[in-house]
Amino acid sequence: MHTVVLAAGKGTRLRPLTDDKPKGMVEVDGKPILTHCFEQVVELGAEELLVVVGYEKEQIIEHYGDDFQGVPITYTHQREQKGLAHALLTVEDHIDDDFMLILGDNVFNANLSDVVNRQQEQRADAAFLVEEVPWEEASRYGVCDTNKYGEITDVVEKPDDPPSNLVMTGFYTFTPAIFHACHLVQPSDRGEYEISEAIDLLIQSGHTIDAIRLDGWRSDIGYPEDRDAAEEHLQGQREATLEAPTQ
Repeated sequence: MHTVVLAAGKGTRLRPLTDDKPKGMVEVDGKPILTHCFEQVVELGAEELLVVVGYEKEQIIEHYGDDFQGVPITYTHQREQKGLAHALLTVEDHIDDDFMLILGDNVFNANLSDVVNRQQEQRADAAFLVEEVPWEEASRYGVCDTNKYGEITDVVEKPDDPPSNLVMTGFYTFTPAIFHACHLVQPSDRGEYEISEAIDLLIQSGHTIDAIRLDGWRSDIGYPEDRDAAEEHLQGQREATLEAPTQ
């Protein structure tokens, strides 16, 4: 699959870490967040990385160049930060088959392969990794409702009064049908073209979207304390590996 990595944001909530660099170049455990993202999707078999850049884009382009671990990189430019659906449309001309989408501010140690496998089995038109979070944190994310079959029936972006505490994590697979939905999205109250609205349009048009429960952990690097928490996770994981008995 091609893989889209959204990395155009300014990361205003991460200041002062983003005063002089794009969000994706903030280091977590000694390397940029984007490096963690790239490593994860390359391990899943990404054929090409389509990286959407914007704020301080030159730093990303100069750091990674034309490929990552032998996987070619194509950059597209989101000139104005108008939301994830708006960003996704910048890669439309490069994709004609199923693809992965990862938000370039997430670090995972989780079952991403389960999402990809579900898409490749053609059992659904899209699949998302989702997790339950504390109710007081749900309003930070796209909140999901599901039916008894584990299919997503509704998504609300950053609601003041969340209908559930099941949220999208920032890793998805889609068919190209998502682009048509993105073209139909209208600006939200926040003035952005929300990916959640595009997903709702897919659902309303009869597409099936599967929710894959998170098995492991992920960190959404939205605030400086999230970066610190992700580093603790990674360091603890490394220490556990070193202490594990050898056979």
